Amino acid sequence: MNIDDLNKARAFDLNAIDADFINDPFPTLKLLRDHSPVHRNLDGSVYLTRYNDVKAVYQSKVMSSDKKQAFGEKFGKGGLYTHHTTSLIFNDPPYHTIVRKLLSSAFTPRKLAEMEPLIKNIIDNLLDQLEEEQEFDFIEAYASKLPTEIISFMLGIPEQHRSRLRGYSMAILGALDPVISDERMQAGNEAVDEFGALLDDLINHRRNNPDGAGEGEVLESLIFGEFNGKKLTQKELVQNCIFLLNAGHETTTSLVGNALATLLDNPDEFSKLKANPDLIESAIEEVLRFQSPLQIGNRLALEDFELNDTVLPAGTYIHTSIAGANRDPAVFTDPEKFDISRKPNRHLAFIAGIHVCLGATLSRLEGKAAIGQLVQRFPDIQATGTGELNPLARFRGYNKLPVRIGG
Repeated sequence: MNIDDLNKARAFDLNAIDADFINDPFPTLKLLRDHSPVHRNLDGSVYLTRYNDVKAVYQSKVMSSDKKQAFGEKFGKGGLYTHHTTSLIFNDPPYHTIVRKLLSSAFTPRKLAEMEPLIKNIIDNLLDQLEEEQEFDFIEAYASKLPTEIISFMLGIPEQHRSRLRGYSMAILGALDPVISDERMQAGNEAVDEFGALLDDLINHRRNNPDGAGEGEVLESLIFGEFNGKKLTQKELVQNCIFLLNAGHETTTSLVGNALATLLDNPDEFSKLKANPDLIESAIEEVLRFQSPLQIGNRLALEDFELNDTVLPAGTYIHTSIAGANRDPAVFTDPEKFDISRKPNRHLAFIAGIHVCLGATLSRLEGKAAIGQLVQRFPDIQATGTGELNPLARFRGYNKLPVRIGG
Protein backbone atom coordinates (compact mmCIF):
# COMPACT_ATOMS: atom_id res chain seq x y z
CA MET A 1 0.00 0.00 0.00
CA ASN A 2 1.29 3.45 -0.92
CA ILE A 3 1.28 5.47 2.32
CA ASP A 4 1.37 8.82 0.49
CA ASP A 5 -1.72 7.90 -1.53
CA LEU A 6 -3.48 6.65 1.59
CA ASN A 7 -2.74 9.91 3.42
CA LYS A 8 -3.90 12.00 0.45
CA ALA A 9 -7.17 10.07 0.31
CA ARG A 10 -7.76 10.44 4.05
CA ALA A 11 -7.02 14.18 3.93
CA PHE A 12 -9.49 14.87 1.14
CA ASP A 13 -12.49 17.08 1.98
CA LEU A 14 -15.22 17.62 -0.60
CA ASN A 15 -16.06 20.95 1.00
CA ALA A 16 -12.53 22.25 0.42
CA ILE A 17 -11.97 21.35 -3.23
CA ASP A 18 -10.08 23.68 -5.53
CA ALA A 19 -9.84 24.45 -9.25
CA ASP A 20 -7.43 21.55 -9.80
CA PHE A 21 -10.05 19.06 -8.62
CA ILE A 22 -12.76 20.68 -10.75
CA ASN A 23 -10.56 20.62 -13.88
CA ASP A 24 -9.47 17.02 -13.40
CA PRO A 25 -11.16 15.13 -10.54
CA PHE A 26 -10.35 11.66 -11.85
CA PRO A 27 -6.94 11.05 -10.20
CA THR A 28 -8.43 12.04 -6.83
CA LEU A 29 -11.49 9.87 -7.41
CA LYS A 30 -9.20 6.91 -8.12
CA LEU A 31 -7.35 7.53 -4.85
CA LEU A 32 -10.64 7.60 -2.98
CA ARG A 33 -11.96 4.46 -4.69
CA ASP A 34 -8.74 2.63 -3.80
CA HIS A 35 -8.11 3.92 -0.28
CA SER A 36 -11.24 5.60 1.12
CA PRO A 37 -14.33 4.53 -0.85
CA VAL A 38 -16.71 5.44 2.00
CA HIS A 39 -15.03 8.73 2.74
CA ARG A 40 -15.89 10.96 5.70
CA ASN A 41 -15.67 14.70 5.09
CA LEU A 42 -14.93 17.05 7.97
CA ASP A 43 -18.61 17.99 8.29
CA GLY A 44 -19.58 14.34 8.83
CA SER A 45 -20.99 13.79 5.36
CA VAL A 46 -19.88 10.79 3.30
CA TYR A 47 -18.51 10.76 -0.26
CA LEU A 48 -18.94 7.50 -2.23
CA THR A 49 -16.84 6.76 -5.30
CA ARG A 50 -17.43 3.06 -6.06
CA TYR A 51 -20.06 2.00 -8.58
CA ASN A 52 -21.86 -0.60 -6.48
CA ASP A 53 -22.02 1.72 -3.46
CA VAL A 54 -23.41 4.63 -5.48
CA LYS A 55 -25.97 2.40 -7.20
CA ALA A 56 -27.03 0.84 -3.89
CA VAL A 57 -27.73 4.28 -2.44
CA TYR A 58 -29.76 5.33 -5.48
CA GLN A 59 -31.85 2.16 -5.33
CA SER A 60 -32.40 2.11 -1.57
CA LYS A 61 -35.83 2.87 -0.15
CA VAL A 62 -34.31 4.33 3.02
CA MET A 63 -32.64 7.19 1.14
CA SER A 64 -34.27 10.61 0.93
CA SER A 65 -33.86 13.27 -1.75
CA ASP A 66 -35.71 15.86 0.32
CA LYS A 67 -33.36 18.78 0.95
CA LYS A 68 -35.58 21.23 2.83
CA GLN A 69 -33.41 21.26 5.93
CA ALA A 70 -30.08 21.21 4.10
CA PHE A 71 -31.16 23.88 1.61
CA GLY A 72 -32.67 25.99 4.36
CA GLU A 73 -29.27 26.06 6.04
CA LYS A 74 -27.47 26.68 2.76
CA PHE A 75 -29.73 29.13 0.92
CA GLY A 76 -31.89 30.76 3.59
CA LYS A 77 -35.08 32.31 2.24
CA GLY A 78 -35.19 33.25 -1.42
CA GLY A 79 -35.61 31.99 -4.94
CA LEU A 80 -33.04 29.19 -4.73
CA TYR A 81 -34.68 27.68 -1.66
CA THR A 82 -38.14 27.95 -3.22
CA HIS A 83 -37.01 26.35 -6.45
CA HIS A 84 -34.91 23.50 -5.13
CA THR A 85 -37.49 22.47 -2.51
CA THR A 86 -40.43 22.58 -4.94
CA SER A 87 -39.00 20.97 -8.07
CA LEU A 88 -39.22 17.25 -8.77
CA ILE A 89 -35.65 16.22 -8.13
CA PHE A 90 -35.22 17.19 -4.46
CA ASN A 91 -38.41 15.63 -3.16
CA ASP A 92 -39.63 12.21 -2.05
CA PRO A 93 -42.90 10.34 -2.65
CA PRO A 94 -45.78 11.01 -2.60
CA TYR A 95 -45.05 14.52 -3.97
CA HIS A 96 -42.26 13.20 -6.20
CA THR A 97 -44.55 10.48 -7.60
CA ILE A 98 -47.33 12.94 -8.44
CA VAL A 99 -45.10 15.56 -10.04
CA ARG A 100 -43.07 12.99 -11.99
CA LYS A 101 -46.29 11.47 -13.36
CA LEU A 102 -47.56 14.89 -14.44
CA LEU A 103 -44.23 15.93 -15.97
CA SER A 104 -43.93 12.61 -17.79
CA SER A 105 -46.53 13.90 -20.25
CA ALA A 106 -43.67 15.89 -21.77
CA PHE A 107 -41.72 12.71 -22.54
CA THR A 108 -44.28 10.23 -23.87
CA PRO A 109 -43.35 8.20 -26.97
CA ARG A 110 -45.77 10.35 -28.96
CA LYS A 111 -44.17 13.60 -27.79
CA LEU A 112 -40.68 12.27 -28.45
CA ALA A 113 -41.75 11.14 -31.93
CA GLU A 114 -42.93 14.72 -32.54
CA MET A 115 -39.53 15.96 -31.38
CA GLU A 116 -37.38 13.91 -33.77
CA PRO A 117 -38.09 15.88 -36.98
CA LEU A 118 -37.98 19.09 -34.95
CA ILE A 119 -34.52 18.19 -33.63
CA LYS A 120 -33.25 17.29 -37.09
CA ASN A 121 -34.55 20.54 -38.57
CA ILE A 122 -32.98 22.66 -35.83
CA ILE A 123 -29.64 20.89 -36.29
CA ASP A 124 -29.72 21.29 -40.07
CA ASN A 125 -30.33 25.02 -39.68
CA LEU A 126 -27.54 25.35 -37.09
CA LEU A 127 -25.10 23.47 -39.31
CA ASP A 128 -25.94 25.81 -42.20
CA GLN A 129 -25.04 28.75 -39.97
CA LEU A 130 -21.78 27.09 -38.90
CA GLU A 131 -20.79 26.56 -42.51
CA GLU A 132 -21.02 30.30 -43.06
CA GLU A 133 -18.92 31.08 -39.98
CA GLN A 134 -16.20 28.40 -40.47
CA GLU A 135 -14.54 29.24 -37.12
CA PHE A 136 -16.52 29.67 -33.89
CA ASP A 137 -17.06 28.78 -30.24
CA PHE A 138 -18.75 25.39 -30.45
CA ILE A 139 -20.64 25.81 -27.15
CA GLU A 140 -22.19 29.16 -27.97
CA ALA A 141 -22.81 28.51 -31.66
CA TYR A 142 -24.07 24.93 -31.47
CA ALA A 143 -24.04 22.86 -28.27
CA SER A 144 -26.20 25.27 -26.25
CA LYS A 145 -28.49 26.33 -29.09
CA LEU A 146 -30.09 22.95 -29.79
CA PRO A 147 -31.41 22.31 -26.24
CA THR A 148 -32.33 26.00 -25.95
CA GLU A 149 -34.58 25.67 -29.00
CA ILE A 150 -36.06 22.36 -27.82
CA ILE A 151 -36.87 23.51 -24.29
CA SER A 152 -38.24 26.77 -25.70
CA PHE A 153 -40.64 24.83 -27.91
CA MET A 154 -41.64 22.62 -24.98
CA LEU A 155 -42.38 25.55 -22.66
CA GLY A 156 -43.60 28.00 -25.31
CA ILE A 157 -40.82 30.51 -24.59
CA PRO A 158 -40.75 33.32 -27.18
CA GLU A 159 -37.60 33.74 -29.25
CA GLN A 160 -36.68 37.11 -27.72
CA HIS A 161 -36.15 35.46 -24.30
CA ARG A 162 -34.17 32.39 -25.39
CA SER A 163 -30.71 33.94 -25.22
CA ARG A 164 -31.11 34.28 -21.44
CA LEU A 165 -31.93 30.65 -20.74
CA ARG A 166 -28.43 29.22 -20.38
CA GLY A 167 -27.45 32.02 -18.03
CA TYR A 168 -30.47 31.23 -15.85
CA SER A 169 -29.66 27.52 -15.89
CA MET A 170 -25.97 27.95 -15.01
CA ALA A 171 -26.74 30.36 -12.18
CA ILE A 172 -29.36 28.09 -10.62
CA LEU A 173 -27.38 24.87 -11.01
CA GLY A 174 -24.11 26.50 -9.99
CA ALA A 175 -25.58 27.20 -6.57
CA LEU A 176 -25.73 23.44 -5.92
CA ASP A 177 -21.94 23.12 -5.64
CA PRO A 178 -20.69 22.10 -2.17
CA VAL A 179 -19.35 25.61 -1.49
CA ILE A 180 -20.52 28.78 -3.24
CA SER A 181 -19.68 32.47 -2.98
CA ASP A 182 -22.12 35.21 -1.99
CA GLU A 183 -22.01 36.43 -5.60
CA ARG A 184 -23.04 33.04 -6.94
CA MET A 185 -25.81 32.84 -4.33
CA GLN A 186 -27.16 36.23 -5.40
CA ALA A 187 -26.96 35.32 -9.09
CA GLY A 188 -28.88 32.10 -8.44
CA ASN A 189 -31.64 33.83 -6.51
CA GLU A 190 -31.98 36.48 -9.19
CA ALA A 191 -32.13 33.84 -11.94
CA VAL A 192 -34.96 31.97 -10.19
CA ASP A 193 -36.90 35.20 -9.66
CA GLU A 194 -36.45 36.49 -13.22
CA PHE A 195 -37.12 33.23 -15.00
CA GLY A 196 -39.99 32.47 -12.62
CA ALA A 197 -41.68 35.77 -13.49
CA LEU A 198 -41.31 35.03 -17.20
CA LEU A 199 -42.78 31.55 -16.79
CA ASP A 200 -45.61 32.86 -14.62
CA ASP A 201 -46.70 35.09 -17.50
CA LEU A 202 -46.38 32.30 -20.06
CA ILE A 203 -48.38 29.88 -17.91
CA ASN A 204 -51.14 32.43 -17.38
CA HIS A 205 -51.28 33.12 -21.11
CA ARG A 206 -51.50 29.41 -21.98
CA ARG A 207 -54.10 28.84 -19.26
CA ASN A 208 -56.26 31.51 -20.92
CA ASN A 209 -55.40 30.34 -24.46
CA PRO A 210 -55.20 26.54 -24.26
CA ASP A 211 -55.62 26.07 -28.02
CA GLY A 212 -52.65 28.23 -28.97
CA ALA A 213 -49.88 25.73 -28.22
CA GLY A 214 -47.18 25.35 -30.86
CA GLU A 215 -45.38 22.27 -32.15
CA GLY A 216 -43.77 20.25 -29.37
CA GLU A 217 -45.23 22.39 -26.56
CA VAL A 218 -46.15 20.60 -23.33
CA LEU A 219 -47.21 23.56 -21.21
CA GLU A 220 -50.93 22.90 -21.73
CA SER A 221 -50.67 19.29 -20.53
CA LEU A 222 -48.69 20.40 -17.47
CA ILE A 223 -51.27 23.06 -16.60
CA PHE A 224 -54.37 20.92 -17.05
CA GLY A 225 -52.91 17.48 -16.36
CA GLU A 226 -54.19 15.56 -13.34
CA PHE A 227 -53.00 12.51 -11.42
CA ASN A 228 -55.05 10.97 -8.59
CA GLY A 229 -57.08 14.16 -8.41
CA LYS A 230 -53.97 16.34 -8.06
CA LYS A 231 -52.99 19.20 -10.37
CA LEU A 232 -49.85 21.29 -10.11
CA THR A 233 -50.30 24.62 -8.36
CA GLN A 234 -49.02 27.78 -10.04
CA LYS A 235 -45.93 27.72 -7.82
CA GLU A 236 -45.30 24.04 -8.63
CA LEU A 237 -45.79 24.70 -12.34
CA VAL A 238 -43.30 27.58 -12.36
CA GLN A 239 -40.61 25.78 -10.37
CA ASN A 240 -40.94 22.50 -12.26
CA CYS A 241 -40.75 24.30 -15.58
CA ILE A 242 -37.47 25.80 -14.32
CA PHE A 243 -36.46 22.23 -13.45
CA LEU A 244 -37.26 21.14 -17.03
CA LEU A 245 -35.05 23.93 -18.33
CA ASN A 246 -32.15 22.92 -16.09
CA ALA A 247 -32.53 19.18 -16.63
CA GLY A 248 -33.11 19.39 -20.37
CA HIS A 249 -30.84 22.26 -21.25
CA GLU A 250 -27.57 22.15 -19.36
CA THR A 251 -27.19 18.36 -19.40
CA THR A 252 -27.61 18.24 -23.18
CA THR A 253 -25.34 21.24 -23.75
CA SER A 254 -22.66 19.50 -21.69
CA LEU A 255 -23.25 16.16 -23.39
CA VAL A 256 -22.79 17.65 -26.87
CA GLY A 257 -19.81 19.79 -25.85
CA ASN A 258 -18.15 16.99 -23.90
CA ALA A 259 -18.70 14.64 -26.83
CA LEU A 260 -16.87 16.78 -29.36
CA ALA A 261 -14.08 17.75 -26.94
CA THR A 262 -13.48 14.11 -26.02
CA LEU A 263 -13.53 12.96 -29.64
CA LEU A 264 -11.02 15.66 -30.56
CA ASP A 265 -8.80 14.53 -27.67
CA ASN A 266 -9.03 10.93 -28.93
CA PRO A 267 -8.42 11.10 -32.68
CA ASP A 268 -8.34 7.30 -33.13
CA GLU A 269 -11.83 7.00 -31.69
CA PHE A 270 -12.97 9.99 -33.75
CA SER A 271 -11.69 8.25 -36.88
CA LYS A 272 -13.63 5.11 -35.92
CA LEU A 273 -16.84 7.13 -35.68
CA LYS A 274 -16.24 8.83 -39.02
CA ALA A 275 -15.64 5.46 -40.68
CA ASN A 276 -18.64 3.85 -39.00
CA PRO A 277 -21.49 6.30 -38.26
CA ASP A 278 -23.51 3.44 -36.77
CA LEU A 279 -21.27 3.71 -33.70
CA ILE A 280 -22.96 7.00 -32.74
CA GLU A 281 -25.25 5.36 -30.18
CA SER A 282 -22.46 3.60 -28.28
CA ALA A 283 -20.27 6.70 -28.70
CA ILE A 284 -22.82 8.88 -26.90
CA GLU A 285 -23.14 6.30 -24.11
CA GLU A 286 -19.36 6.32 -23.72
CA VAL A 287 -19.28 10.11 -23.49
CA LEU A 288 -21.94 9.90 -20.78
CA ARG A 289 -19.74 7.47 -18.87
CA PHE A 290 -16.36 9.07 -19.48
CA GLN A 291 -17.35 12.73 -18.97
CA SER A 292 -20.66 12.60 -17.10
CA PRO A 293 -22.46 15.96 -17.27
CA LEU A 294 -23.72 15.35 -13.72
CA GLN A 295 -20.74 14.50 -11.50
CA ILE A 296 -22.13 14.49 -7.96
CA GLY A 297 -25.50 13.57 -6.47
CA ASN A 298 -26.82 13.58 -2.90
CA ARG A 299 -29.01 11.53 -0.59
CA LEU A 300 -29.91 11.55 3.13
CA ALA A 301 -30.07 8.25 5.03
CA LEU A 302 -33.42 8.03 6.85
CA GLU A 303 -32.38 4.80 8.61
CA ASP A 304 -29.10 3.08 9.41
CA PHE A 305 -27.69 1.87 6.11
CA GLU A 306 -25.12 -0.89 5.75
CA LEU A 307 -22.58 -0.43 2.98
CA ASN A 308 -20.06 -3.28 2.75
CA ASP A 309 -18.56 -3.39 6.25
CA THR A 310 -19.63 0.14 7.16
CA VAL A 311 -22.89 1.25 8.77
CA LEU A 312 -23.98 4.76 7.88
CA PRO A 313 -26.18 6.02 10.74
CA ALA A 314 -29.59 7.52 10.08
CA GLY A 315 -29.16 11.21 9.32
CA THR A 316 -25.95 10.75 7.33
CA TYR A 317 -25.70 13.11 4.37
CA ILE A 318 -24.28 11.24 1.38
CA HIS A 319 -22.52 12.62 -1.70
CA THR A 320 -22.52 10.17 -4.60
CA SER A 321 -19.68 10.48 -7.10
CA ILE A 322 -21.21 9.59 -10.46
CA ALA A 323 -17.88 10.47 -12.06
CA GLY A 324 -16.05 8.07 -9.75
CA ALA A 325 -18.60 5.28 -10.19
CA ASN A 326 -18.44 5.55 -13.97
CA ARG A 327 -14.69 4.86 -13.93
CA ASP A 328 -14.74 2.00 -11.45
CA PRO A 329 -12.53 -0.85 -12.75
CA ALA A 330 -14.73 -3.33 -10.89
CA VAL A 331 -17.41 -2.63 -13.49
CA PHE A 332 -15.67 -1.12 -16.53
CA THR A 333 -12.69 -2.73 -18.26
CA ASP A 334 -9.87 -0.23 -18.74
CA PRO A 335 -12.09 2.56 -17.36
CA GLU A 336 -9.69 5.43 -18.05
CA LYS A 337 -9.79 4.62 -21.78
CA PHE A 338 -12.36 6.33 -24.00
CA ASP A 339 -13.82 3.55 -26.17
CA ILE A 340 -16.78 4.43 -28.40
CA SER A 341 -17.56 0.76 -29.07
CA ARG A 342 -17.73 -0.16 -25.35
CA LYS A 343 -20.47 -2.68 -24.58
CA PRO A 344 -22.00 -3.25 -22.16
CA ASN A 345 -21.92 0.25 -20.73
CA ARG A 346 -23.96 0.38 -17.53
CA HIS A 347 -22.99 3.93 -16.57
CA LEU A 348 -24.89 5.96 -13.98
CA ALA A 349 -24.91 9.28 -15.84
CA PHE A 350 -28.71 9.42 -15.59
CA ILE A 351 -28.71 8.05 -12.00
CA ALA A 352 -30.85 5.01 -11.07
CA GLY A 353 -33.91 4.17 -9.02
CA ILE A 354 -37.03 6.32 -8.76
CA HIS A 355 -35.05 9.47 -9.59
CA VAL A 356 -33.67 8.15 -12.88
CA CYS A 357 -33.56 11.10 -15.27
CA LEU A 358 -36.99 11.81 -16.76
CA GLY A 359 -35.51 13.34 -19.90
CA ALA A 360 -32.82 10.71 -20.53
CA THR A 361 -34.39 9.49 -23.77
CA LEU A 362 -34.74 13.02 -25.14
CA SER A 363 -31.18 13.91 -24.13
CA ARG A 364 -29.88 10.81 -25.92
CA LEU A 365 -31.91 11.69 -29.03
CA GLU A 366 -30.46 15.20 -29.06
CA GLY A 367 -26.91 14.00 -28.40
CA LYS A 368 -26.96 11.35 -31.13
CA ALA A 369 -28.48 13.69 -33.69
CA ALA A 370 -26.27 16.66 -32.80
CA ILE A 371 -22.96 14.78 -32.97
CA GLY A 372 -23.99 12.34 -35.71
CA GLN A 373 -25.12 15.04 -38.13
CA LEU A 374 -22.17 17.29 -37.22
CA VAL A 375 -19.57 14.59 -37.96
CA GLN A 376 -21.23 13.63 -41.23
CA ARG A 377 -21.39 17.24 -42.37
CA PHE A 378 -18.01 18.45 -41.06
CA PRO A 379 -15.69 15.43 -40.63
CA ASP A 380 -12.61 17.70 -40.58
CA ILE A 381 -13.73 19.80 -37.59
CA GLN A 382 -10.77 20.59 -35.34
CA ALA A 383 -9.89 22.57 -32.24
CA THR A 384 -8.30 26.00 -32.60
CA GLY A 385 -7.48 26.49 -28.94
CA THR A 386 -7.93 25.06 -25.45
CA GLY A 387 -11.47 24.52 -24.23
CA GLU A 388 -12.63 26.24 -21.05
CA LEU A 389 -14.52 24.08 -18.54
CA ASN A 390 -17.20 25.63 -16.37
CA PRO A 391 -15.95 26.18 -12.80
CA LEU A 392 -18.41 23.76 -11.18
CA ALA A 393 -17.80 20.56 -9.25
CA ARG A 394 -21.29 19.11 -9.49
CA PHE A 395 -21.72 19.61 -13.24
CA ARG A 396 -19.06 19.01 -15.89
CA GLY A 397 -19.18 20.82 -19.20
CA TYR A 398 -17.52 23.47 -21.31
CA ASN A 399 -18.11 27.20 -21.31
CA LYS A 400 -16.00 27.59 -24.44
CA LEU A 401 -14.66 25.24 -27.08
CA PRO A 402 -13.03 27.05 -30.04
CA VAL A 403 -13.11 25.09 -33.31
CA ARG A 404 -13.10 25.40 -37.09
CA ILE A 405 -14.83 23.13 -39.55
CA GLY A 406 -12.25 23.05 -42.31
CA GLY A 407 -8.54 22.45 -42.68
